[in-house]
Amino acid sequence: PAPRRGASGLPVNVGVLFVPQQEAWVVERMGRFHRILEPGLNFLIPLLDRIRYVQSLKEIVINVPEQSAVTLDNVTLQIDGVLYLRVMDPYKASYGVEDPEYAVTQLAQTTMRSELGKLSLDRVFRERESLNASIVDAINQASDCWGIRCLRYEIKDIHVPPRVKESMQMQVEAERRKRATVLESEGTRESAINVAEGQKQAQILASEAEKAEQINKAAGEANAMLVKARAKAEAIQLLAAALAQQHGSAAASLSVAEQYVNAFSKLAKDSNTLLLPASTGDVTSMVAQALGIYGTLTKPQALKTQDEKPPAPKDPQAPSTEVPKAEPANSS
Repeated sequence: PAPRRGASGLPVNVGVLFVPQQEAWVVERMGRFHRILEPGLNFLIPLLDRIRYVQSLKEIVINVPEQSAVTLDNVTLQIDGVLYLRVMDPYKASYGVEDPEYAVTQLAQTTMRSELGKLSLDRVFRERESLNASIVDAINQASDCWGIRCLRYEIKDIHVPPRVKESMQMQVEAERRKRATVLESEGTRESAINVAEGQKQAQILASEAEKAEQINKAAGEANAMLVKARAKAEAIQLLAAALAQQHGSAAASLSVAEQYVNAFSKLAKDSNTLLLPASTGDVTSMVAQALGIYGTLTKPQALKTQDEKPPAPKDPQAPSTEVPKAEPANSS
């Protein structure tokens, strides 16, 4: 309830009065301020003392009427609010101003207009809390001498002109479309980056696999070459040991003759142009020629070996070195 200020409705002095909690009764004696009655039992002199004002010490809520204000960017707004007050000094509230609630309401409206004139339309919506705090500070500075303190001020509604509202709606839609486009482009970029990273990793893995395959293949070929070389070396050693034995030259002649005869089975397979020696059908002469070449190559090695070793006793039964004559092959 609002404070009772009129003559009708004020408590009547009957000598003994009971003041309710959170109320302050201002008493005048013979038209002059006498004292303020505290809650509880109080005694007054009838006819001399009169209860002039009754102030409520509770928090008072006042609706600030809707008002028009112009922002910094020349936009007219319709704003209303709620004001929360409390009487701090009953004496100042009774004698400092005729109607403190009305005075504070008008002060809130004028302060609201002046504060809105410092802000643009966008900042009005973003800085409502700071705007409320500025209005409260301005009201408290002016209402200190009235014994009233403004606790807080809240803006209820802000009404924007229809055209400005349409422009704001278009701006919001454009901002949302821009944000959607940016998000879509970022998604496309991330997708392209992921695809490129995947291709890069795939190429790296493929190259590493190919490298490992080549290394394994090279290692296998090297091992195969080593094995072949060892086998060939062992074969050469065995062949050398066989040639050093009795009748080794005869066996070598037979082997050369067989290879010479087998070579004729591969003629004219890879090419139609053939170059043959004049004595192709004379196997004996070809074998003798091959053994002569072999003897020429092995003769220096044998001489070197004889120089290094002491002379061995002659074998009465030396193996025959004559080359057996093979039957002449029929020339086709």
